[in-house]
Amino acid sequence: SRMSLSMDNPVFRAFAFYAALSILKMFCCTFLTIFKRMTGGIFANQEDCDFAQVKKPVIDEGVERVRRNHLNDIENVIPFVLIGGFYVALNPSYSAALWHFRLFFFSRLVHFVSYQLHLQPFRALAFGVGLLATLSMLWSVISATL
Repeated sequence: SRMSLSMDNPVFRAFAFYAALSILKMFCCTFLTIFKRMTGGIFANQEDCDFAQVKKPVIDEGVERVRRNHLNDIENVIPFVLIGGFYVALNPSYSAALWHFRLFFFSRLVHFVSYQLHLQPFRALAFGVGLLATLSMLWSVISATL
């Protein structure tokens, strides 16, 4: 129905909220990378080094850890947002949808903290929970289209 992708639909409103929070969390990796580069004088490109008057590009494990975390977000948040939009169009129950959205978002938060603090197996578990939430929505969408 037309209402399914409208803020009048509580499922869509919840999806929009958790999708926006997930994207905002993803941007936090961008800002953390910038912060670590600037405060550490760590630049990957020669033109950045020239601009900052640093001799040569440097690779720093702290910066690279944030960048890998950001890449992992890109690989997970974008599919969640795309699949979540299709999932909302199925008009799922509010409680089932809310569980999917919350599990995904909070798993990404735990993943981020675990990644930055070197905490295994929490990082892997958080990744798995988020992936399962997305795969569950994906299965619902695929099943509905067969």
